Amino acid sequence: MDIKDIRSLIKMVTETDITEFELESGGEKIKIQRGNRVESVSYAVNQPMTIQQPLVAPVAASASEVPPVTQPATQETDALQKITSPIVGTIYHAPSPDSPAYVEVGQVVEKGQVLCIVEAMKLMNEIEAEYRCKIVKICKENAQPIEYGETLFLVEPV
Repeated sequence: MDIKDIRSLIKMVTETDITEFELESGGEKIKIQRGNRVESVSYAVNQPMTIQQPLVAPVAASASEVPPVTQPATQETDALQKITSPIVGTIYHAPSPDSPAYVEVGQVVEKGQVLCIVEAMKLMNEIEAEYRCKIVKICKENAQPIEYGETLFLVEPV
C-alpha cells in the first residue's frame, strides 16, 4: 500500500460520516479513526505504528497582552450567522495569487457560490454558501492556517 492509497482512504473517511475505518491486506494493516477534533492514522506491517496529530494547548496571555473587554452590539450580531471551516487546512480567498477574491465584504452571494478554498493535504476544497447571504466580515486572512470549526465568515441571511 503506498501513500496515495492511504491519502485516498483518509479523504474517503473525512468526506463521510465514518468515524473509524480498518483495512488489512497482504500482511499490512491500516486503521483510521476520527472524532473529537483528534484524527489518528495507524499503519502496521509487523509492529503497530501510530501517527497522531498533536493537540495544541491554549497559551495563557500575560496581563499586558489581554485586550480590553467590549460589549458586543447584540442586535447587530444576533442576526449574523457563522460560516465555519469543515476541515483543517489553509484558507485561500482567490483561486490564484493573481486572481480577484471570490467574495468581498458587503457582497451578496447566492446559494452554492464559492466563498473561498481550504487546502488540505494538497487538495483544494471549495467552501460554498449554503444559502443566499451578505458577507459582513471575513474573519481569516488569505493563506492563513485554520482549524476545524473555526469561523471563516460572518454573514447576514438575505
